[in-house]
This record gives sequence, C-alpha cells and structure tokens, in this order.
Amino acid sequence: MVIGCKHRITSEMILTPFTEPWLTKQSNNTCLDGVLFTLTAYTHYYNPLFVFVPCAGAGGWSPLVSDRYQWLEVDLGRRTQITAVATQGRYGSSDWLTAYLLMFSDTGHNWRQHRQEDSLGAFPGNSNADTVVQYKLEQPVIARFLRLIPLDWNPSGRIGLRLEIYGCRYTSSVASFDGSRSSLVYRLSVRASWTVMETISLKFKTLKNSGTLLHAEGQRDHSLTLVLEKGKLLLYHLQGVSSSSGGQLLVSLGSLLDDQHWHHVKLERLSTHLNLTVDKNTLQVQIPADLSHWHIHTLTVAAVQSHGLQKPILSNRNFHGCLENLLYSDINLIDLAKHGSSQVAIVGNVTFSCAEPVSVAVTFTDSHSFLQLPGLTSWSTGLVSVMLQFRTWNKGGLLLTFGLPQQDGTVFLYLSQARLRLQISKAGRSSLDLSAGGFSHDLHVSLFICVYIRVCLMVTSLDEGATAHISISVPLTSDSQLFFGGCPTGESAQKCKNPFNTFQGCMRLLNLDDQTVDLIKVQQRLLGNYSHLQIDMCGIIDRCSPSHCEHGGICTQSWSTFHCNCSNSGYRGATCHSSIYEQSCEAYKHKGNMSGHYYIDVDGSGPIKPQLIYCNMTEDKTWMVIQHNNTELTRVQSSAERNQHFAYFDYSSEEEQLVAVISQSEHCEQELSYHCRKSRLSNTLEGAPFSWWVGGAGPGQSQTSWGGALTGTQQCGCSLQDSCLDPSHDCNCDADYDQWTEDSGLLTHKETLPVRSLVLGDIHRPGSEAAYRVGPLRCHGDKNFWNAAFFDKETSYLHFPTFQGELNADISFLFKTTSSSGVFLENLGIKDFIRIELSSSTEVVFSFDVGNGPLDVRVKTSLPLNDSRWHRVQAERNVKEASLRVDNFPAATHEAPTDGLMHLQLNSQLFIGGTASRQKGFLGCIRSLQLNGVTLDLEKRAKITPGVLPGCPGHCSSYGSLCQNEGRCEEKANGFSCDCGQSAYTGAFCHKEVSATFKSTTSITYILKEPFELSRNSSGLPSSIYSDITLRGENISLSFSTNQSPALLLYVSSFYREYLILLINKNGEDSQIAFSLGCLLLINDCNAREDLNLTSDVEFNSIKSLILGRVEEPDGLDAEMAELASLGFTGCLSGVHFNSISPLKAALLHPDSPVIVTSPLVQSSCGSSSPANTYAAETTHSLSGQPGSVDPGQPLVNTIRSDSALIGGNAILLSRNKNKSIDYKS
Repeated sequence: MVIGCKHRITSEMILTPFTEPWLTKQSNNTCLDGVLFTLTAYTHYYNPLFVFVPCAGAGGWSPLVSDRYQWLEVDLGRRTQITAVATQGRYGSSDWLTAYLLMFSDTGHNWRQHRQEDSLGAFPGNSNADTVVQYKLEQPVIARFLRLIPLDWNPSGRIGLRLEIYGCRYTSSVASFDGSRSSLVYRLSVRASWTVMETISLKFKTLKNSGTLLHAEGQRDHSLTLVLEKGKLLLYHLQGVSSSSGGQLLVSLGSLLDDQHWHHVKLERLSTHLNLTVDKNTLQVQIPADLSHWHIHTLTVAAVQSHGLQKPILSNRNFHGCLENLLYSDINLIDLAKHGSSQVAIVGNVTFSCAEPVSVAVTFTDSHSFLQLPGLTSWSTGLVSVMLQFRTWNKGGLLLTFGLPQQDGTVFLYLSQARLRLQISKAGRSSLDLSAGGFSHDLHVSLFICVYIRVCLMVTSLDEGATAHISISVPLTSDSQLFFGGCPTGESAQKCKNPFNTFQGCMRLLNLDDQTVDLIKVQQRLLGNYSHLQIDMCGIIDRCSPSHCEHGGICTQSWSTFHCNCSNSGYRGATCHSSIYEQSCEAYKHKGNMSGHYYIDVDGSGPIKPQLIYCNMTEDKTWMVIQHNNTELTRVQSSAERNQHFAYFDYSSEEEQLVAVISQSEHCEQELSYHCRKSRLSNTLEGAPFSWWVGGAGPGQSQTSWGGALTGTQQCGCSLQDSCLDPSHDCNCDADYDQWTEDSGLLTHKETLPVRSLVLGDIHRPGSEAAYRVGPLRCHGDKNFWNAAFFDKETSYLHFPTFQGELNADISFLFKTTSSSGVFLENLGIKDFIRIELSSSTEVVFSFDVGNGPLDVRVKTSLPLNDSRWHRVQAERNVKEASLRVDNFPAATHEAPTDGLMHLQLNSQLFIGGTASRQKGFLGCIRSLQLNGVTLDLEKRAKITPGVLPGCPGHCSSYGSLCQNEGRCEEKANGFSCDCGQSAYTGAFCHKEVSATFKSTTSITYILKEPFELSRNSSGLPSSIYSDITLRGENISLSFSTNQSPALLLYVSSFYREYLILLINKNGEDSQIAFSLGCLLLINDCNAREDLNLTSDVEFNSIKSLILGRVEEPDGLDAEMAELASLGFTGCLSGVHFNSISPLKAALLHPDSPVIVTSPLVQSSCGSSSPANTYAAETTHSLSGQPGSVDPGQPLVNTIRSDSALIGGNAILLSRNKNKSIDYKS
C-alpha cells in the first residue's frame, strides 16, 4: 500500500437499471466524485432488486441470478492508483462472496485480470455478512475501471457484496506515436564528467508486436537500441557509423507485450553491466568493454533517427502506441517536449494523449469453451468471408466449424502440430484438406495470427505470409451456425461435432463479411451463445517468462501449464532444480564407485555448475584432483633480454567451482617444485624476493613462502627441517650453487590455493637455469558429507534461522535410528509450514502448506527404516510439484494446482530433530543436512545444545558391504575404511586384484612352518603339531590366464609327504586339483564363476610351504608329477588366496613376509580384465562353468592317475571340509 494513498474512493449508490451507469454522490471528504458503477442482472424479464452501498452503510449489491457471469464494474472517472480493496457481505443477510476475481482497465474494454504471486487469480472473500476483509495489493494498480467478478459465495445464500476501493489520484505525462515517422529526439547538454550510472525508464502500451522504442547514441559511434520484436523486448549494441550488421543482441526479456496494457521498462547502465527490467522481471548482462565509460549524447524515442549512418535493427518498424513518464535519469522527456524545450525535437505526428483503439478479445478458457454465432442474411448470395486473429500456446485445437447441410458436409478450421489446417468433410469422409503456416511454436504463440477464409474461392492465409488455396463451392445461408473454439452440449450439440481438441487461447477482430462481430452483445446474451468464455479480455499467461526452469532447463508450455526439459542440464525434477550428481568424491565412494572421472556438483541445487573431476580412491583418503594447463616439469633458460619469466595456470574448473571445492574439503594441497642452478628464490631478508607465486581466491595474492614452509614467511621447506644446503639461507636455491638443486614441497594452506601464476626473477645471469612444476590441486575430505548430530532425547532439537524457500525448496539428509517415528525437520509460518517426519518404521512423510491447504507426500518402504543403518531422504517442492525420495525406493510426487498459491511464507525458526512443541522428537542421527544446496552445520550447533551430541559414529553397518573379497570394515570418526589384510585383493574396497606375470623359472615359496619348529614339540603326533598348520579344510581361490597345458598353478606340501596340487589338464579345458587325501571331482564347463566345495574325512597335517610357479624340490610326488612341477607356470596369476594366506600379494606388496622369490617378479594388471583380442593359442579359463558330467575313467595329465579332483577355470574358488561327502555348488 502506498503511503498517502489510503483514501476510500467509493460512496453510496442510487438504484438505476443495469443498462445505465449509476452515478455516485459524495458522502464524505475521503470519497471521489464521478465514480460510476455498472452492475449485471442478466435476465430478460426481471429488474435488479438490490442496491449497492459502501461497507459503512446498509444494504449491498446482489444480482438477481447468482452465477459466475455476474460482475460489478466501477468507473473511477480517471486513471487512479488503486492500493487496496475491501469487501463485506450484504447487510443483514446470508449473502456474501467467498472468492472473487479483480479486473482492471483504462478504457472499460480490454480487461486485465489481477493475480496474486503471478499465479493465483482468485481472491479470498468473506466468511459472514458483517466482517470486512481487506486485500492490500502488493503493487498498486493504475487503472480507471475496476471490475469484480464473483467466483463463489455462501452456499446457503447468494451473491452479496459491499465494496470499498482505496487509492489516490494518478498523474502522468503521455505521448502517442503513429508508427510512421513520429518520434522524439533528445540531445543531451555537454556534461562536465562521466557518470557511473545512467537510467532510462518508461511505460508503453501497444497493439503492434514490433517497433523501435529507444535508440541511444554515444561517443565512439556506439549505440544501444531497445526494440519490441514479436512481443518481446530486445536490447542491441551497435558499433560504427557504417555498420551493416544488425548489432549484437545483449539481452531479451518479456513476452506478450503487445496486449494494449501498460508495461514498465527500466534500463540501467552501470560501469560493468546493464540491468534491463520489464514489469517485475530484471536481467543483468555484462556490457562490452567499449561501453564501460560510454555515455549517451543523443536519445531517439519511437524510431531510429541516425540519418542513415547506422542500419536500423527493425527496418521500417517504428513504434506505434503510447509512452508514459519517459525519464532519462530524473528528466521527464515528454514534459520537455510538451513544453517546447529546445533539447527535444518533435518529429512527425506526436500527440500528448493516448487515444486507444477499442479491440474486444475473447478468451477460451477450458475444454467446455465455445462461441456460437448465427449466419448473416447476406450469405444467401453464396459469397462468405470470415476473418479472425488468434493467439495460443497449444499446438492443436478447433478454431471454427460449421455445417454444409446441402452437401451433408462440415467445414473444420483447426490447428494441428502448430500448422493451420482447413478440412471439408462430406458424408463422413474428407474431400478437402488444406494446410498453411508451418510456423514455429514460439512464433504462433507470441503473435496474434490473422486468419482469413473466403468461401466460394477458398483461401486460407496467415499474416506471416503462408497461404493455401483451392476453388470450391461452399454454400452457406442465414440459417447456418458458426462455432468457434468448440461445441456446446445439449440440443445445440447436434449441429456441431468436434473431432479435435477444444481451442484454448484468445481470439479478436472476428469479422463476418467484413463486419466486426459485436462481442459485447454476445456477452449480454443479445447475440449468439457461449459458455466458459472471458469476453473483453485476453487471459493468456506466459508461464515461461520468466522461466521457472532452472539450470538451463528449456521451458515449453501449453495453455494451462508449463514443462521443463532438463536433458543435458545435469539436473532433474519438474523445474530442473535438483542435481543428479554427487557433491564430492567422498559421496561417490560411499556409493561403491571406483576411481575415475565424475561430475561433481559442489552446491547441489545451487547456482554453481557441475564440473568433471578425477576422483582418486586408491588410497585410504579419497582425493579430488583438479588439473590445470601445465603440470609437467618446465625448463626455463636464462636470457639477458628478460629479467623475469611468467607462468599462468588455467584450471579445468571455473572460479566459483574451485572456491567451493576448497571450502568444503577438509584438506587441500598442491605440489610446488623449483629446480635451480644459479637461480635464487629470495634476496636478502630485507630485500624484495626474486621470485614469488600468486594463489588464492579471485585474482589471488602474492606469496613468498615455498613448498613445505609456513605461509607468510620467505622460506622453503628445508628451513623447517634444518636441511638447507647453506645454513645461512632458508632455501636450497638461495645458496646460489653452480649445480642443480631444488626446493620442493606441498602447499597446504587452503586460503592460498590454488596456485594461479608464477614469477621467476633470477634467470637473467649467465649460467642461470631453472625448472618448475606446479602439480594439480588435490583435496580430500568432505566436511558437509559427514556433518552430523545425534539426538538422544525426544525433547531435544537444534534450531536455525528461517528456511528461505519461497518458490523452490529442496531438502536432503541421511538418518539412522532404532525408533519407529519422529520429526526430522519443521518450519512454521503464520499459516504456511513445511515438515518431514518418520511416521512409522516403513513410512516417511513430507508435509507442507503454501496457502492452498496442507498436502502430504508419502513414501512407503518395503524394508524397515529403523534398522540403525543410514537412509537417504530427498524432498523437493517447487511451483510444479512436490516430490519425496527415500533411498532407492520409488519416488512419490504430488502436482501443484495450476492456479494456486506458489510462495512458501515461513517466519519461525527452523527446527531440526524436533518441533516447537517439543513433541514427536527424533531419536537417532541426522547427517549431511542440506537446504537448497547449503549444508547446515549440525555439529557446531550440537556442541552448544543440551541433549544433542556432535557427530555420529557407526558407519560399517551401512557401508560395510562395500568391502569386498573378505575385506574387513573398520570404523572411523568420519566414515570407514576397508582393511584388506586378510584379502588377496587391495584397493579402497579390497576390489583390486593383485596380479603378476610368471615365467617358467618364476617361483614363489611361502613358508608356512620352519623345519626346526617341529623339533620343539615334545609330541611326535601330527595332531599335536601347531594346530593352525593341521588343516581340516582348505579354502583356495585364484585367477589365471595361460596358453600352457599342462601347467602347475599351486603346490602345497607337508612334512609328512602329503601334498595338494592345483594344475591344468593337458587339453587346456579342465583344471585338476590333485592331493593325496582321497577324492576326485571333474568339472568340464568353465564359462561362469563358481564355488567348489570338497569334503573328506582326512586331515592335511603339518603343512610346510605353499609354492606358486616352478617347484624346485617336489616332495612326495611321483616321477611324472614331479616332472610337471619342475616345468613351472607361464602366464598370469591373480588374487591367490589359501585360507587366510595371500602368497602373491605378500611377495609383491609385503617383502617382509616369509616369502622366497626366485626370478624377477613385477606386479602387473594382467588379471584385471581379459584382453579383448587374445592370441589364438592362448586361452583364458574360468572356473565358473556349470557342473559337467563326472567321468572317473577320464585320464588326468599325461594319463597320470591319482586321488585328485579336476576343475577348470579362471576364477577358482575351492573349499574342502572334513566330512563324509563331496559337494559341489554353483
């Protein structure tokens, strides 16, 4: 409400027939004279029965018929600034409105509906006849006419109303331009100095969709041009007096601006950018450098008057319409022109009033809309023409249909796939089908398209120039009925059939035989018939301007809604709000991902774009690695011509991405190495350094400390370790030796990272040489991901400032609990609220109210959520829908009402883990809580809050399954790690196979028992010898790849001449497990991974050693088996595991283990994956097939027979237990 505009501008009414206006009489000094009222009765045989009085008096207005076609119209006599409307029911009755619409107009035609929050059209009314309900307009409305349309009323009564309007008089300066040569040219006086900001503001209204509004010329032949093109405002920059180009488009804003309503425009030029405002929406654009100190010296209004020096943006398209309050800074240019100022030249026909053409439009609002018009008497001549203009968002819909009774046919004019089509059907079959247009979706929705049909010589044309024609006779008579937009129901439906969608949009300038249809008569039921129409207004809404699609999502729309195409944006949801990527490498790791390149979205739904980052997960810590343009060691030669060498580093991530990554990481580091020969870093302690580097956010700051030294010192890492070559200097290079040395180390102070440039100074002396290396930026730890709090009481909670999520709110967090219910989060407003809670052990509920009534979005899970494991919740609410996700269960969504309230208005504190009432509190842990991409610091707040503890240990219950291949999960304060000590594998999840390539001479012997240990035992019985070496069962697993057949894979011997051998059969298709323990198993198929379980009733006593590859001294083997053992193994072995022993891993990674290796052994990646194309002679086997038939008579290697089991494979998993049977499991 505007201060000083609180006057009540209505007064008592005198009853007159509804066809004549009512003139009000002044009742007090707050009312305005000359206020006219028009009421509706809408009946042919009754007069209005009730009178209107203001809220202060008795009586009221009530139409005879209570339906949605009634209205009350107020003529304020002149344009007025309206700030508030108050309603009350009819005095002493049950008649009051519960909802209504407000319309405003300058002329009494072309009404514009006033909307709250750009969406909701209905205003809340009264709940009884006596209470006054006042609605204060967020922005004052300037209009002469106000129309109130009842929507709903007391079901026990009827429409009843007392009304007051609040506001004040409005004055303005107006100019009208005819679109030919009329314009204003303003030449600024010479200014003393350049100003930081220039501002131009105005209001305009027009029916034309294109025209030049402003053309501003300045020094150096630069100019800015603001044009209206197809209903949008475009701002161009031109340079050069002879420029033949159309200029550079800087920004585009607004749409549907050719609606003959006033639109506010403001253009601000600041030193670095331009702000363009159209109505409520503002866009900012960086201006070209040439305009940073540019100012206007000539401003042309409504046309381009540059004497042909520059090509106009819109050739021959001057502005046709009205301008109001045209201000350059604080100078009113229209006032200057009106009073004959010499600074303003008037060109052509410019008038200082706004004479508006009357154009009555009609809006087809829904699927029940139609307009029925009778034929004309002149149609008996057989020559018919129909013309109309339409505007819509939909690609399809019926525009016009009428019957051809003499030919048993029907004519259809309709839209299909954004093309205009004309179809004539006879006897149910199509005899004519024309199409025209082919206009784009954007084109046909932004313009009023003119359609002209001439029947007899049938021509269909569009104002964009597309035509289609054919000659055909189509007789119509005065009895014919024309149906626009759709068909009625009931008796009239027999005359109208619509096989297409109903038209939703606006039509205007309906002409039959060049006679304009009087739509006001239609509105008064004096002509034709209609239903579900809004007459004398175009109610089209551009739901994509401004676009609610975020992060580059593409907005498209229909009449009633809009859609966002989020493809390739990296975001999802109805408005492309929520990121599909994780916020750190740490988060990817805890989803089980391995090292690789991943898109990281550091702020989730925030404005920072996702970035492609390498995640190194091979170490205990998870590193984010950000590369720059030069990470190699770079040599610098001495040069007498230059005193300094400059190096600049451009990173693969943008500035805001770098800052966010460094901020959220627990630790960041960057290697900085300087190799030198007679090239110093520092001068004397008092003197300026020879070399320095620049690092930190933005442009960065100069740094003189080098790798490994403390920040802010002029030192190197060797000074902290007292290891510098010359103790009198703090850097090795400062010793100035004529030999190569270096100062290298890690930069770890986050505020100085990343390194942006390097300046090397002492390189010009003869003999000076240097080289430098700046490594990639490496960061680990995600402070947001592990930020947690533990709530140990139902009455405990954390509180934060009010959540700001008016139009878009996304909330994500992890929780774990043993409780079956509790509130995770709650924030209240006066009426609005938002809440997420665990309602049962298998249900999470997202509740909110934005003024349309409370809504619940529920996700039921098939598994309990109170299992003390981490579960993820993601809730989002936007103008399109609300959604809720829990873990990987199906998401639940709830669509928002099309014309409902959109803004979430909250004002209380945000409660986490409980509610303001301290009821239904949450028991358990909440972690990584983010609201609209911003992480709340739960730990910091928990440290000062009773009943809440910072942090939350116990992650292995949730993430322990990520540890593979017998890796053991170990708890950490922030997360977990996998202990691979008992696994044959290595890596972050014990997932990386340890492989080596064997030659025939390669041998690995793992000593299980030294010989002298036997003599220490007093008993000679095998069962008493070191129990862990007396085996009652074996578990063996390994992978291999070889072209050798036969070949020995593994040999285990004992002090009692017992053995176990795993070997490959001669034919290369099977593998054998041979041992003197009495069992045999044969497996032929080796295409899939399998587990093998052998059982016997014997023990493997006092084993001595395990050998991979060649066996130098086979013990207990017969001659043929011993010969095979001496041949060794040629190929690849990987992931070898015998019970708890990993001999290959021990030999490669743990040289201090009891391992003897002959022949060089190097770790390789031969076991990580099978080659795509192998040599024909080499076979990669897999003990992984389905069980084959067992043939006890089948020969083993070279027909050798023994008590052996035979299997074939690449991934062998073998276990033997002391039992009485043999068991094989796939």
